[in-house]
Amino acid sequence: MSIQIAGLSKKIGKQLVLNNISFDIGAGEIVGFLGPNGAGKTTTMRILTGSLAYEIGSVRICGLEVKENRTQTNALIGYLPENNPLYPEMYVREYLDFIAGIYGIKSERKALIEEMIERVGLSPEVHKKIKQLSKGYKQRVGLAQALLPDPKVLILDEPTTGLDPNQLEEIRTLIKGAGQDKTVMLSTHILQEVKALCNRVIIINKGEIAADTKLVMGESEDMALEEMFKTITN
Repeated sequence: MSIQIAGLSKKIGKQLVLNNISFDIGAGEIVGFLGPNGAGKTTTMRILTGSLAYEIGSVRICGLEVKENRTQTNALIGYLPENNPLYPEMYVREYLDFIAGIYGIKSERKALIEEMIERVGLSPEVHKKIKQLSKGYKQRVGLAQALLPDPKVLILDEPTTGLDPNQLEEIRTLIKGAGQDKTVMLSTHILQEVKALCNRVIIINKGEIAADTKLVMGESEDMALEEMFKTITN
C-alpha cells in the first residue's frame, strides 16, 4: 500500500480534529478525499506529509512510519498545499531550479526542469515572474514542483480552487495524467470534482470517516453518494 492510516486521532488545542480514522490507498489509485470545510482533510494531509506531528495511531507511506522516517517519506511524496505558496519574485524556471536543489536533484537537472515545464504546459509563460502568472498557471507551477522529484505518492490539497472553467479542465487533465503511474490523493469539498477525476472517494466529516467507496458505480449508487454528501454538508 502507498498510504496506510490506522487509528489516527489528532487534537489541536482542545478540539478533536481527527477521531480514530483508518484507510489504505493502493498504488495507482486516484482517491478523492471529500468533506465540508473543517472536516479534517487538510489536517490529515499535513500529517501524511510530515508537516504536522501525531501521537495516536499509525501513518505509513510505502510501508514507512512517517514520524520515524520523515526524511525518507518526504522523498516519496509530491505535495501541493492549499493556497499553493510560491515565491512571487522568482521566474518560473528559476523557481523550479530552486526546488530541484531542495530535493537534491543533480543528474540531468536542467533537462528534467525543461521536461517538466513542457509536461505541465508552462512553456508560454516560462519567461515571467510567478507574480505575473494567472491563477491557472500558478497551479501549474505548483504541480510542476510536486512532480519534479518523480514521487510515488502525490498529495494535492484543493488543487482546483478558484480556477475558471478552462483552467479547471486543464488542471484536471494534468492530474489524470499524473495518476497513470502514481498514487494520487486529492482533497476537495466538491463532489463533482471527485467524479471527474477519481476512481474512489473517501468522505470525512467532523473528523471521522463517513464513507469509503469505489467510483465504478451505476446511477443508483451515484445518487446514493450524492444524497449522503448532501446530508453531511447540510
